[in-house]
Amino acid sequence: MQKDDLKRERPAGPRVKTPEQALRSLMNLCAKTEKCSGDARRLMTRWGVEPAAQERILKTLTDQRFIDDGRYAAAFVREKIRLSGWGAYKIRAALSAKRIAREVIDGALSELDGEAMQGRLREAMVRRMRSMDADTPYRTKGRLVRYGLSLGYDYETVLSLTDELMNEE
Repeated sequence: MQKDDLKRERPAGPRVKTPEQALRSLMNLCAKTEKCSGDARRLMTRWGVEPAAQERILKTLTDQRFIDDGRYAAAFVREKIRLSGWGAYKIRAALSAKRIAREVIDGALSELDGEAMQGRLREAMVRRMRSMDADTPYRTKGRLVRYGLSLGYDYETVLSLTDELMNEE
């Protein structure tokens, strides 16, 4: 039998794990990359771990500091601002989707530097403006506003920056 034949013989469904296997797997995973409690719950549900066991496993992981939603949220905010150029609204929505508590999200977002974020937004919008075809000012402004909003910045900031860029043009 060849390797390809072995791969085809595996069942296609989700892999069921015992609570002990799930704990071990999550410890290994969390030691490699930062995970939040929502990620761990989602994985345990996929592995077929019953809810009572999920809570015990999460308590163990948080007690041993493998999972810390505050630490995760702070790292997520730093990454999305520096690497992806996201704004506060988009970051808040992404963290909420991961079921991070509102207080934790507020704490992580409170460390944002508004001027630095506005500088990143300006750079992104200038790049976007250069890549757009020369069109009517009305359409250009609309495209820039939609782009800034899609990055997760508030409407007033995007609109004022768009006006600045259009006047510089």
